[in-house]
Amino acid sequence: MEGLTGGERRRLGALLDHEAQETVMARIPQFFQAEVHNDVAPPPDGVCQSVGVLVFNMERGVHLAELGDFLLDCPAIKPYDVILANELDDGCVRSEGKDTAAALARRLGMNYVFGLEFIELVNGEDPKGFHGNAIFSRWPIRRARIVRLPEKYNWYFDRQKRIGGRLAILAELDVNGRGVGVGTIHLENRTDGPGREEQLRTVLDAAEEMFPGLPVVLGGDLNTNTFDGRDKDAIAQIASDAGLRRRCLEDVAAWEGALLAAEAAGYRTWPDKPLPTRRKPLPGGGHLDLRLDWLLVRGMDAAESRTISTRREDCGFARPGSALAAFNGEELSDHNAVWAGLTL
Repeated sequence: MEGLTGGERRRLGALLDHEAQETVMARIPQFFQAEVHNDVAPPPDGVCQSVGVLVFNMERGVHLAELGDFLLDCPAIKPYDVILANELDDGCVRSEGKDTAAALARRLGMNYVFGLEFIELVNGEDPKGFHGNAIFSRWPIRRARIVRLPEKYNWYFDRQKRIGGRLAILAELDVNGRGVGVGTIHLENRTDGPGREEQLRTVLDAAEEMFPGLPVVLGGDLNTNTFDGRDKDAIAQIASDAGLRRRCLEDVAAWEGALLAAEAAGYRTWPDKPLPTRRKPLPGGGHLDLRLDWLLVRGMDAAESRTISTRREDCGFARPGSALAAFNGEELSDHNAVWAGLTL
């Protein structure tokens, strides 16, 4: 995806002091481009009865080599044919200026489509400062579109200072001649349950329009905190109360209308076990376990689903001599991965 010069990014960012995000974004065509790369031949022809789908927030792709090792070597995430990915950088100093989606696609031997979520403004040394989401696929991508979500938080006035907002990418895959609809979603953290529900309904409506009669799997970081991510008092209260912590894992749907909206639209939510998929650091140390990453499935059955840890201590499968084996951080991402085997 073509970048903007540093001067152009600064000029457009300055407009946000007196113009709405939507107005400024309308001047940047990259925010509405679904950049499709069909560079890999499809698997051999044959009847395809199942699809392995992985949901993974990769935390900017900062640990890119280690993430590649994890995706290639971790037995618990296999087999996967589709990866619904969140938080991948393109041209950010923090991730060594790399196009992380392109690099992963090459290493995994997969086709992909990328969508731009934010242009980062804090680091003026960023070559591009792009940050977004991607779908990786072993099959050809027939078509794709960007779905911009209703704004629930203006990230320009955050300490991270960004142009842009949350999005979904929808794509139709050619699975041995059969169309299958997929989508990666990133809902807003800095809003409440009704705000996320409105955003997800936008995605569900777009999927209904784009995929009539097709089996569909949507997924991603839905940020189903059960609270507004800006509310530090609520976070502290939940962290200190075992009963409230249970709502973040066992009673999420009672607090997050987005999940109920998906079920009302005919989607089954996976994984069905109340395991944490996010470790939110707390100011006083430790972390709060949250259940944020989901698969929404319609027209297919999930034969099996599981949540896979991305902590270093759980990566005993790392190959000797690999980047993952040499990794000395605590975790590859602050999210775990979610896998499901879906039957067509």
